Amino acid sequence: MKRLIALDMLRGYALICIMLDHMPISPLRNFTLANFSIFDAAELFVLLSGFLVGLVWLGVERKEGRRAAQWRFARRAFEVWRALVLGGIVMALLSAGLLALGLQHTAIWNQYAEWVIDNPWGYLGTLALMWLQPNLLDVLAVYVILLASAPLLVPLLLRFPFSFALGSLALWWFAPVLNPLIPNHNAGGLLFNPFGWQMLFFSGVAMGLFRQQFMPVLMRHARLITIASTVVFLFGATIVIASKFGEPALPLRNALKLIYGSIDKWHLDGTRYLAIMAASWLVAVPLAGIMERLAASRLGVGMQQIGRGGLWSFIACVLLSVIGDAFQMNPADQGVLRRLAVDLWAILTLWWLSAIWLAYGAPRQKARKAPPAG
Repeated sequence: MKRLIALDMLRGYALICIMLDHMPISPLRNFTLANFSIFDAAELFVLLSGFLVGLVWLGVERKEGRRAAQWRFARRAFEVWRALVLGGIVMALLSAGLLALGLQHTAIWNQYAEWVIDNPWGYLGTLALMWLQPNLLDVLAVYVILLASAPLLVPLLLRFPFSFALGSLALWWFAPVLNPLIPNHNAGGLLFNPFGWQMLFFSGVAMGLFRQQFMPVLMRHARLITIASTVVFLFGATIVIASKFGEPALPLRNALKLIYGSIDKWHLDGTRYLAIMAASWLVAVPLAGIMERLAASRLGVGMQQIGRGGLWSFIACVLLSVIGDAFQMNPADQGVLRRLAVDLWAILTLWWLSAIWLAYGAPRQKARKAPPAG
C-alpha cells in the first residue's frame, strides 16, 4: 500500500497540537488548530486513525483474509490498552519527580503522582481496568474501545454500509444517555463518550474502506460539495473566533447559537462532527495539491515522522506536555521568549524521539510480527 504522506503529516500536526494545547501558558498554544476551527486535534486524530484502520483493513484482508485483519486490530486494541496503562504509570512517576524537584505543573492532575507512590498496585489496577483514565491519556481509552469493536463491526460495515450508518447515527443520538452506563470512577462515564465518538471513528473507517467507490461519485458534484464544505467550516470558525472578541461579538454569537444550539466536545456534538468532515473534504480535494507539497517540504517531512511514530509519538507528546508545562511555569512570571523556547524544544524533542523510534524501534517491532520464512 502506498503511503499517503499528507495523512502522516496531518497525524504529526495533530500530535503537536495535542502537546501544545495541554501546556496552559504555551505561547504557541494560541496558534493551534483549536484557535481557528470549532473542532480540535482530538477530532483530527480520531478521524485520521479511523481512516488508517480502513486502509489497513482492506490491504490485510485482500492479502491474508478477513481473520487476519480481525486479529490484527484485536492485537492493536491490546497494544493501545498497554500504552494507556504504561503511559499512565510513567506520566504519574514523571509528575511525582517534577513535584519532588519543586517544579509545579498543571497539565495533569497532581493526584496521580500521590497515588502512584502511595498505592502503586491500586493505581495500576484502576488503569488496567480503565476505571480511571488520566487526563491527556483519556482519548486512548475511547480508542481502545473503538479498536476492540473493529473486528466485529468492520465486517458489518463492509456488508451493510447504509444500515451501519443509520445504526451509528442512532447510537450517537443516544450517546449522552448511554455513556453513564459504563462502569467508571466518574458517574458520567468516560470523558470521551465512545457512543458519540464512534460515529467519527467509523466515518473515517468508511472513508478508508470505500474511497475507491464513492470518490468518483462525489467528484461529479465536487464544486457543490466544496462550496457546502467551505460554508460549514467557516461557520464553525466564526463561532470560535467570535468567542475571542467577548462582549462586542455577543449579538453575533447569540445569533449563531440559534443555529447550532450547544457545543459539547465530550459527547461529540453535530457542529464539530460536520466541521471536521467538511474540513476533510477540503483537504482531500481542493487543497490536495497544496497538502502534498507541504508534506514533501522539510517541515512536512518532520511532521510525517512524528505521525508515523504512532503510539510511541503519542506517549512522547503527552510526557513532553507535562515537562514543558513544568518548565514554563517555573520560575513564575518568566518572559514569553523563554516560554517560546520551551515550545520549540518540546516540538524538536518530539520529532527527535519519533525519528529514533522509526530508525530503531519500528524495524524491530515489524520483524517480530513478520511470519517466519519458509
